Amino acid sequence: MNVLMVLTSHDQLGASGKRTGLWLEEFAAPYYELIDAGATVVLASPKGGQAPIDPTSDEAAAQTDATARYHDDPATQKLLSTTKRLSEVDASSFSAVFYPGGHGPLWDLVDDPVSLALLAAFDAEGKPIAVVCHAPIALKNLMTDAGGYFLSNRNVTGFSNSEESAVGLTDVVPELLEDVLVERGAHYSKGAVDFQPYVVVDGTLITGQNPASSAEAATVLLKMLAVGHK
Repeated sequence: MNVLMVLTSHDQLGASGKRTGLWLEEFAAPYYELIDAGATVVLASPKGGQAPIDPTSDEAAAQTDATARYHDDPATQKLLSTTKRLSEVDASSFSAVFYPGGHGPLWDLVDDPVSLALLAAFDAEGKPIAVVCHAPIALKNLMTDAGGYFLSNRNVTGFSNSEESAVGLTDVVPELLEDVLVERGAHYSKGAVDFQPYVVVDGTLITGQNPASSAEAATVLLKMLAVGHK
C-alpha cells in the first residue's frame, strides 16, 4: 500500500514578513497513522527538497504526541528535507494521495498544474484523495471530464472562516478557504466546535477541517483502502 503525501513548498505568509509552510501536526499525525498501519509513504512537493514547516506549528503550545515523535525521529526529518519533486511522481504508483495543510498551500498548491494533473489522475482511477485544513484549496481549480468543477455538489469541510479569524490571519491570506469551497459549489460544513476533529467523506474524497482532524482523516483513508480502493 503506497500513499503519496503532497506537501507545500511555500514559506512566506503573504506580505506579513512572517514564515509559513506545512502545519507540523498535519504532517506528523497522518504520516505515523499511515506507516504504523504498514503503508509506504512517499513525500513530494512542488519544488522538492525541504518542505518548510510553519514556525508557529513548532511552538510548545502546538505540540502533540505525533510532533514529539517526529522530533525524536531523525529518519523522518531527513525524508521531510528531501521530498521528491512533484513532477517526478506518477499517480499510478500509489493507492491514494494525502495533502496536509498549513497556510502554504494557499499560495502554491492552489493552481499548481502538476498537482492538478495528479489529482485528476487519482480521481479518474477512483483512488482516495484526502485533504486536510487548508489543503482543500488544491481542489479549487480541479475540473471534471465533463468540464465542471470537481468540488461542485461535493460534501466537504476545511479550515473555517471563524478559525481563520481566531488565528488572526483573515486579512493576510489570499482568500478564505471556506468561501472558496462554497463559491465552487461545494456543500461546506464544519464541526460544532472550532479546532476539534471533524472529517467529511464524499465518495473517495476525504476532507478534514483543521489540524486536529488530520489523524482521523488518515484513519478514514486506511479504512477506505482496506475495503477495496487499492
